[in-house]
Amino acid sequence: MDKCGETVKICVIFLIFCHVSLSDMVKVLTVATDENHGLERFLYSAKVYGIEVEILGKGKEWTGGNMNYAGGGQKVNILKDKLKEMMKSENSQEQIIIFTDSYDVMFLASLEEIVKKFKTFKDTRVLFSAEQFCWPDSKLAALYPKTEVANPYLNSGAFIGYLSEIFEIVNHKPIKDKEDDQLYYTKIYLNKELRSSLKISLDHDASIFQNLNGALSDVQLRTNTTEEWPYIENIVTNQKPLIVHANGPSKLTLNHFGNYLAKSWSNNEGCTLCLEKRINLKEEELPSVMMAVFIEQATPFLEEFLQQLKDIDYPKSKIHLLLRNNVEYHEVEVDEFYQTYSKQYASSKRIKPSDFITEAEARTIVMERCINSVCDYIFNIDSLSRVKKATLRYLLSSGYDVIAPMLVRPGQAWSNFWGAINSAGFYARSSDYMDIVYYGIKGIWNVPFITNCYLMKMSVFRSKRAEAVTYAKENIDADMAFCSSLRDLGIFMHVSNEYDFGHLVNPENFDVTRTHPDMYQVLDNKIEWEQRYLGEDYKINFEEGRKHLMPCPDVYWFPLMSKRFCLEWIEIMEAYGQWSDGSNNDKRLEGGYEAVPTRDIHMNQVGLERQWLHILKEYVRPLQEMVFTGYYHNPPVSIMNFVVRYRPDEQPSLRPHHDSSTYTINLALNTPHIDFEGGGCRFIRYNCSVRDTKMGWLLMHPGRLTHYHEGLLVTKGTRYIMISFVDP
Repeated sequence: MDKCGETVKICVIFLIFCHVSLSDMVKVLTVATDENHGLERFLYSAKVYGIEVEILGKGKEWTGGNMNYAGGGQKVNILKDKLKEMMKSENSQEQIIIFTDSYDVMFLASLEEIVKKFKTFKDTRVLFSAEQFCWPDSKLAALYPKTEVANPYLNSGAFIGYLSEIFEIVNHKPIKDKEDDQLYYTKIYLNKELRSSLKISLDHDASIFQNLNGALSDVQLRTNTTEEWPYIENIVTNQKPLIVHANGPSKLTLNHFGNYLAKSWSNNEGCTLCLEKRINLKEEELPSVMMAVFIEQATPFLEEFLQQLKDIDYPKSKIHLLLRNNVEYHEVEVDEFYQTYSKQYASSKRIKPSDFITEAEARTIVMERCINSVCDYIFNIDSLSRVKKATLRYLLSSGYDVIAPMLVRPGQAWSNFWGAINSAGFYARSSDYMDIVYYGIKGIWNVPFITNCYLMKMSVFRSKRAEAVTYAKENIDADMAFCSSLRDLGIFMHVSNEYDFGHLVNPENFDVTRTHPDMYQVLDNKIEWEQRYLGEDYKINFEEGRKHLMPCPDVYWFPLMSKRFCLEWIEIMEAYGQWSDGSNNDKRLEGGYEAVPTRDIHMNQVGLERQWLHILKEYVRPLQEMVFTGYYHNPPVSIMNFVVRYRPDEQPSLRPHHDSSTYTINLALNTPHIDFEGGGCRFIRYNCSVRDTKMGWLLMHPGRLTHYHEGLLVTKGTRYIMISFVDP
């Protein structure tokens, strides 16, 4: 064992013998006039390592200036008062003092480890942290001792030393509250006589104190290691710092690191901090929530969004509803929802497109309405969010003040949070973003931006400091302005991926000028599209041992689409209205000639070609592969996809013919004996007819060789069918 280690060992034995704890010999001090999330994190890290911290200045008015600029002299004066008090105690001069900032600092080791490392510094009575920048007066850099080190300049955010010397330092000369504390300590250090007599050193290698500003490329977060808990390593100095300080503009990096450090998360234990904060919701004490609903853009499947609001698992007597719609296209269904359900809530309010209120103004109204009422939380939910019933209860029980459930566009990395931001305040990808999005790691994560759906605890926003929270900033949208103001105020935002809470819909290709625009969303919003348009019996087709219906030889019958699909598909065609004339001349076809003409509309005429080919690939092809064994063609090819209309006064039937296809599908869009009389398909070789077709059911049969067939006469009404000639 080296001399330093032997010294620490002797000290520990002495302390045990005298029944004196290390915490009695080492005093950890900080200054924090306000309680905030940074202080909460600091104290949690201290608690993890069994460190008792005395907070100085609590409740005092901060007069030390804006710490983004020169200032902080008040910290020196507050510390001076405390040390004066401590000096009165007998034998106190050899007591060790650890002083750190609080809002942007975390402990990464125990008091024993910190003191042991401090005692390895030879001829040192006071050790200051060090950084790469000479701040706040860069001209003083020339006065520093000449040395080739990673961090040559003093930083006042953390230091350790003996009470007697630190007392002399803080009492060296007066300092005003608004003067700069780092400049004060720097000038003392640069005084060669004082530096020598007080034995002041700097932690150049970050063996104890790691300042992050200017060192982000030097400091690596280690999460996937053989060690039990994540840690940071300075790869330039090969040190594992024991205290980390996010000085200057590096605070967001500490927010990221803080997700893992101080035993907050590990591969083996998961999110231990999440468990620490979790609260138990008692049914009789459920908090009051303002549910603020925002419809700011034309949104696919809004009907399902409104339904999920109604289905949220939380007593409506505890919910105050504020429903903001800014899209005229959605006004009818939004108003219908509001008129039907608003009276079930504790209170309700509407903001309509005709109110001509901006999004920022509307979101501010929500904040003010909640701040000035009895509501305990705001649950913001935008129309792009599709959340599960239990989401609100989970967010409330998480114990976090500002938290979003992670929502992602299915199949994409687009989510409702950013893992990092760039210097301009816009999106940047954090190192763990993809792991979070794809559930490679699970937990609750401190992030710089959330949107679409989040919960806010209103006690945080009723303080004087929170008056600066705003949704209105020049040249940025409301959510970006809001999150920017939270970052400026040190209010932490979190996102949880502990569970699958739902997803985001994709509005990018939603065109409200189309008839039934949701129908076009099978490519962008497959989940909602399937729920609405795929037949509820479709999955039965794949049940093991199921015998598939075969009304005629090699003609198979499958449930495929919902009744709503069929009705809307017809309405899209009729709204377009440009049915072919049923003649052999057809300019839509290459060559302009149709051998077996029908009255029809092609899918490319109504903009549904890509969508229908996707339907063939995703929902029809698996059926074909089940019944026509050995034939695989993925994706299926079809250049003829069209809706046929049969009417007695127009085209009532179709002459016998072969289809130019490997196989043909025929989807019934309406119902015989209700919508029309007659009709059906007769397979001539087998003298077998399918007459009582079922709405949403698909007939599938071979094409060009064996299944010569005809369309039977429609005697009354209108029959609609959807046809594809697959793999011609």
